[in-house]
Amino acid sequence: MTLDTFFEKFELLADAPDAVGRMRELVLELATQGKLVERIRSEGTGFEILEQVGVESSVPDEAPNVPDHWVWSRLENINTGMNSGWSPACLSEPANEGEWGVLKTTAVQPLEYRERENKKLPQNLAPRPENEVQEGDILFTRAGPMNRVGVLCVARPTRQQLMISDKIIRFHLLPGIDPDFAALAMNTGHSGRVIEGLKSGMAASQVNISQPKLRSVPIPLPPLAEQKRIVAKVEELMALCDRLEAQQQERATRHAALARASLSRFAEAPTPANLNLLFHPSYDIPPAELRKAILTLAVQGKLVEQDPKEEPAESWLRAFAKDPSEVDGEPPFPLPKGWIWLQTATVFEVAGGIQKTPLRAPRSNAFPYLGVGNVYRGRLDLTNLKEFELEPGELERRRLVAGDLLIIEGNGSFNEIGRCAKWRGEVENCVHQNHVIRCRPCDDRISDFVLLYLNSPLGMEIMQRLAITSSGLYSLSVGKIRQIEIPIPPLAEQRRIGAKVEQLMALVDRLDARLTASRDSAGKLLEAVVGELTAAGSLDIAGRISDAEPTTWIR
Repeated sequence: MTLDTFFEKFELLADAPDAVGRMRELVLELATQGKLVERIRSEGTGFEILEQVGVESSVPDEAPNVPDHWVWSRLENINTGMNSGWSPACLSEPANEGEWGVLKTTAVQPLEYRERENKKLPQNLAPRPENEVQEGDILFTRAGPMNRVGVLCVARPTRQQLMISDKIIRFHLLPGIDPDFAALAMNTGHSGRVIEGLKSGMAASQVNISQPKLRSVPIPLPPLAEQKRIVAKVEELMALCDRLEAQQQERATRHAALARASLSRFAEAPTPANLNLLFHPSYDIPPAELRKAILTLAVQGKLVEQDPKEEPAESWLRAFAKDPSEVDGEPPFPLPKGWIWLQTATVFEVAGGIQKTPLRAPRSNAFPYLGVGNVYRGRLDLTNLKEFELEPGELERRRLVAGDLLIIEGNGSFNEIGRCAKWRGEVENCVHQNHVIRCRPCDDRISDFVLLYLNSPLGMEIMQRLAITSSGLYSLSVGKIRQIEIPIPPLAEQRRIGAKVEQLMALVDRLDARLTASRDSAGKLLEAVVGELTAAGSLDIAGRISDAEPTTWIR
């Protein structure tokens, strides 16, 4: 396969995770392996560059394959000067034309020089012209956050007089070495991996590479003319990657608009026709958004038709609830006829659990308990149940009963606060910790619908609003849970809603599986193609290497 064919067939690979980013990596890897442009024998070899300046080649340990007309040399042998800047106190605003400024590490991006990343030098500080950034300087970030250290670019013409900071190393190379090619080679491939291994520091937020370590970095060198052609080809292919990325973003924006329109249409009229639109392959609605939409419509009474002949919720609840009268004030949203708003405490007995103390360590009367790590949104994880020591008679008061709803009382994540699951009697004689709040229904037939509501976006929003935060932890209380307003449909309608939700969620699961399989297939195809293109001797460089000029590969 040629590289040109690879880009032509991009649509087949577009669903792979970070497809364009992977393509950029491939271009840079091929560039540093000598597989991006054809060899022109009249341009000479990399050895001639070193011979002209009296420098010997230096093949690094575990050197990867490069063409036999390339040569390896360490930076210390081809470097004509290297220095760092200084770290003066700077003003927060950028320097204007004619003013001195200091170039920060954020100006040095992979192969991109950002002149605007500078800070103004106060008038009371004298500039240091010897540290001024000059066109053609190779700039290297030597200290800072892990993901920024070891990045190189070449300085371009500037409208301001800028000095490099003390966290930037500036250097020049011998004649015959193009600075743009050197920066390209050191940002990727074997040289880039060597630089990555030279980083040292106690934390990812502050690492460092010293000048002596930088000087030891190996650089592959083709002839100068080939260096320039490689740089030009990389720029051409990166521009193509930019266009492909823009097309992907445009397509994603268009599909997102279609997805919002179809979700809105289904919310207004949840008919079978509008439901089919949600699963249209062209709309690319994320499965997570579909699940949210289904739950939201279900708990608002918009997912199944109402039957006026069914017994209203208030009527059948009178036999079980304390006082099935509607809550005071403005309800969270309007309900269909036959539904009713109630506070949780009206139809549930809400209770806290057992506090974990040294006295609860298992001894002679231990029983399993549910903690925060066992209760998730809509499901329980019972693979790691711990035990509490219970007092005589305590099990009868604390034991969980099938139909109980379990709500997480506190969590460090705002989106995880109040996650809820149903206990179905999976483990005999099980209790719960105090960070799990138990809600026992007056009639266990309402548990499934209330579970849907509490785990829906609307229920989550209510619990997030009720939660208080302290030291980064969001928490609810038994009292807050008792105050939650919940919608209750007629009993028969609850069953139909549950069945419809189960049916639609199964469709979403199948859609999710297909999308995952499609992404996996695209990812495997991309990896296979990349492997073919990067394998030694396998790349037909746009069909321009003839039998008369064979290229051999050596280590």
